[in-house]
Amino acid sequence: MSKPANDLFSTLRTYISKVTEGERTPAEVAAAVNSWARESAEALKAKIHEEVEASVSKMGFIKRDEFDRLAAQVAAINGRTPAKSAAPKKATAKKTAVKKSAVKKAVKKTTKKAAKK
Repeated sequence: MSKPANDLFSTLRTYISKVTEGERTPAEVAAAVNSWARESAEALKAKIHEEVEASVSKMGFIKRDEFDRLAAQVAAINGRTPAKSAAPKKATAKKTAVKKSAVKKAVKKTTKKAAKK
């Protein structure tokens, strides 16, 4: 980690000496540093992306677009149109559970009333 930091400091020292000697203007140095920072950020993002892809691949995960493509192929083989999302909607499941429990309670009340008569 100290090597890149040393490279940064030596580069900055070089730029500062060029400004003090009059070889470069502060605006030129600022533009060069900004350019270097953008290039470094892009290189870092690319490296992080590569590492994440490798880690995810090692864990056996697939990308969402790959999953969707395979789901469409399976649906085509089965002769139906693919669903938008393979995961069930939580709100629908909750509503169904509420409706079923309400029906069960109503049936129990009706059964109890019928048993009392």
